[in-house]
Amino acid sequence: MRIAFAAFLLAACPAYAETPVERGKYLVTITGCNDCHTPGGLLGQPDPKRVLGGSDVGFGDPASGVWVGGNLTPDKATGLGGWTSDQIVAALTRGETPKGRKLSEIMPWPALSHLTPDDAQAIVAYLQSLPPVNNAVPGPFTAGETPTTPYVSTVIPTAAYMGLPRPK
Repeated sequence: MRIAFAAFLLAACPAYAETPVERGKYLVTITGCNDCHTPGGLLGQPDPKRVLGGSDVGFGDPASGVWVGGNLTPDKATGLGGWTSDQIVAALTRGETPKGRKLSEIMPWPALSHLTPDDAQAIVAYLQSLPPVNNAVPGPFTAGETPTTPYVSTVIPTAAYMGLPRPK
């Protein structure tokens, strides 16, 4: 009787039966990865054929530079196709790329550092299940360098925005 009840629960509750890919898609969706990593996402018109294929909008801070949300699809030339699962988890949770570059905290890796190992691997499984999108994303650009993206969302202090002297 208990086995039949457990089987019923598993069938009735999709959370118990979800695959790592389904869990990863859920986590990517609720954390907003699509917004910054899908072309058109930050412009209110995400391209459904290039989901997570790299943004067309950069994030800027005049003091440190401009970053563009990278291509998270398994494309070998322009995305994560050459990265191992452990390298993807390191980028998600420690902000470290395979080449040793530290990701800006605009990419919320400090918050993602609290993912459970199973959840981090579920995100990896989902990213690796996506169709590859060949889309080389420019950057990052250092302070003073001219970004080659058509749009840049810039973070500036309120005082500068208002034309006031910067507080000390």
